[in-house]
Parts: sequence; C-alpha cells; structure tokens
Amino acid sequence: MTDRYRRQLRYLRVSVTDRCNLRCVYCVPGTPQPRLKHEDILRYEEILRIVRVGVKLGIAKVRVTGGEPLVRRGLVGFLKELTAMEGLHEVTLTTNGVRLEEQIQEIRQAGIRRINVSLDTLKPTTFMRITRRNRFRKVWAGIMAAYRAGFDPIKINVVVLEGINDGELADLAGITRDYPFHVRFIEYMPIGHTGCDYGRQIFRDEILERIERLGALTPIPHQSLDGPAERYRLAGARGEIGIISAISHNFCSYCNRLRLTASGQLRTCLLSDEAIDIIGPLRKGCSDRDLEQIFIQAASRKQERHHLNDICRQSVDDRMSAIGG
Repeated sequence: MTDRYRRQLRYLRVSVTDRCNLRCVYCVPGTPQPRLKHEDILRYEEILRIVRVGVKLGIAKVRVTGGEPLVRRGLVGFLKELTAMEGLHEVTLTTNGVRLEEQIQEIRQAGIRRINVSLDTLKPTTFMRITRRNRFRKVWAGIMAAYRAGFDPIKINVVVLEGINDGELADLAGITRDYPFHVRFIEYMPIGHTGCDYGRQIFRDEILERIERLGALTPIPHQSLDGPAERYRLAGARGEIGIISAISHNFCSYCNRLRLTASGQLRTCLLSDEAIDIIGPLRKGCSDRDLEQIFIQAASRKQERHHLNDICRQSVDDRMSAIGG
C-alpha cells in the first residue's frame, strides 16, 4: 500500500478506547469531557477484521494505544489474537503504566514483548502537576515489572514541556546508563483544546544540547520498521535516547503509518483531522474488498506533510486521547 508520495504504509496504530485513568495537561482539558458510548466503540472482532485486511495490503506493524488501553476489559484476549495473526511482524503496546504491574504477566503471555510507557518526569510532584493524578510510584513499579519480565525494548515516552519538566532532561536521559531502556523525548504537539500553553515547547536542537551535557551522543542507524525517532546512545550506556521532532524537523517524508481510532475512523495523520469512516460501512455489512478500498482511499488522501508549524497554523480539534496518538 503506497500513497501519492511513494511512501509505503506498513504501520497501523490502533486505539481501543478513548478512556484514560490520567488527565495529562497536553492530552485532555481539565474539565470533564464527553466519552464515547460503548456502542460507538469498535468491538475487538471488528478491529481484528480491519487489521487482517490491512495486513493483506502490506501492514506489518501494529501498535495498540488508547486513551489508556489497559482500562478496557478483555484487552489481553484481544492482544493474544493480534499477536497470533499471520503476516504481522510486530505488535506493540503503549500504556501510561498505571495498571501495568498488575497485568504484566498476562500481557507477556498474550505475546507482547515490546512496550512503550508514557512517563514525563521522575518527580512525584511534577507527575501530579502533569497528569493531575498521584500515581507516579505505580507507573515506575509497572516499568520495573516489565523490566523483570523481560520486555525488550521498554520505551519511555517523555513529552517535553518548558517550565514543567525541562529541567529533568539530563536525569531522564541518564536512565539509559543504568537500564536498557529507550528514553524518547517528544516535542509537545498542540492537539485539541486542552488549555495547555502553545508556547510551552522546547525543540529538538535544545533538547539535544541539554542531553549532551551528560556526554557525547553517538547516532544509531535507522531500521526499516522503526518509528520516527532519531536514535542516539551515550558512551557506555545500556539503553538509548530518541528524539521525536514532529514540529521542528518533521519526518513526514518517510511517514509510514495510518491510525484507526476507537470510534472507527481511519486517520491519515496524527496532526490533521482528516479521517475516513470505517465503522459505518463495517456495520452495514461491507465486504473485505470494500474495507480494502477504504484503506486505499485513506492512502490516496494522506497529505504530504502536516501544517502545525506553518505561519497560518492548521489546528487539530480532536483530543489526543480520542485519536490514539
């Protein structure tokens, strides 16, 4: 499956829920927001059918996201079916880690070996400020449980926010010296109407400058199924460091992904509201051939690049928690 710009689309991110047990300032507004009704969320069997069609068209990697995927009932059984699907080379899970420790063995038994955990700080007070919840120790315990269980790699995603956690960048990068984790620093992306200050951005070059205070960074070559992160390693470190610079140095020219939302929309880009309805045709009894055409239509409508850093900036109205970013 190739788009108009000759990018091969091999990666599908699948959101299984819009619900979350944290309220991160860059993801959701502080005030209560309407949630999807249960009947408006894709059923697991529907997601599996969509993924099977995608695999026939060349999808080789699936990442399961939310909201927070571990709050949805029956997730482990779904993961087991997904990892057993013929043709998928990689199935990974992104979580906020709050429920990770209690479910880690079941997740591993389901066939998951690679996991991403969102953790923007090493300070409980800052964690409370960012997530509006006092659950830092549960998240760290979940990461350690995944480490003991043999997950590899464990990627820790850090959204960098000026004046909130930017003073911790070296400390967070230093985790890679002691553990074989991949710590990935992500430029804050203004998505949805969260009330988070658009000015709270620190970009790639400054992030690298602050991390390099720990020592020289050696670049790591990019591999075929890698995500968008630029990868580096500190001398003697067990893990590695990644930079995801979606705003300042966009990676649109080699973007290889589509996104399936929990509400059954096939999105062409995280940083655009462009989406094609798939749940409607699915529940009206469409054929697999019809689903293939929806994928092909999405590929044809995938834009060359996002426009968040243009002078007349394009906004993204959907919340990150509803997209599965």
